[in-house]
Amino acid sequence: MRAKVQDIMTSEVASVNGSTPFKDIAEVLIAHGVSAVPVVDAENHVLGVVSEADLLRKEEFREAFYAEGYRPPLRARLRHRLSEEGPDVRRKAAGDTAAQVMTAPAVTVFATTSAVMAARRMDEYGVKRLIVVAEDGTLQGIVSRRDLLKVFVRADADIAHELRQDVLNRSLLVETADVRVDVRQGVVTLSGRMDRRSRAQLAVRLVARVDGVVDVIDKLQWRRDDT
Repeated sequence: MRAKVQDIMTSEVASVNGSTPFKDIAEVLIAHGVSAVPVVDAENHVLGVVSEADLLRKEEFREAFYAEGYRPPLRARLRHRLSEEGPDVRRKAAGDTAAQVMTAPAVTVFATTSAVMAARRMDEYGVKRLIVVAEDGTLQGIVSRRDLLKVFVRADADIAHELRQDVLNRSLLVETADVRVDVRQGVVTLSGRMDRRSRAQLAVRLVARVDGVVDVIDKLQWRRDDT
């Protein structure tokens, strides 16, 4: 079983509209205990996302601090100066509404996307969460890094059962009597004997793709080397 975003995402999502004031956005984040909220239009289409980092831009560039002799750390100043997002950062710092401070377009994903692909998309864009949308772009939920970790929180017995029934019996047509599957803390040990080396190698690859599998220890033997 390959977990999909719809299996692990949060469906009840707080959102704001483009005209929501800066202070109200901060209150929504605090009240719901989240680090970001999607910005939607009247038809619930996702326009962008506002995160804690977006709101904090205002503090980083607040002129009052400079008047008091405060300057951001050198690392922060260099980051903003060298970053291609420099003008965008200054725009957010001056913004007073969600539309003015949001990051757009939001990085989105469909509910039917696999959890693995969602994780890759997060890594590709360097974000901590993805906005889940329907095909028409309307909001369906949010999936976070923490949500993705849920695929690893599976009982060892459940993982072992899936490996024997779905991977070995159905996908590879292998009798489990000849192959032993041991799962401890998500680490799978495959031992026993298979007819061909290529099948044994395929078994290891397929097992590694199962949700909840942390690692695979290959102790399989084979009767014929056909590689």
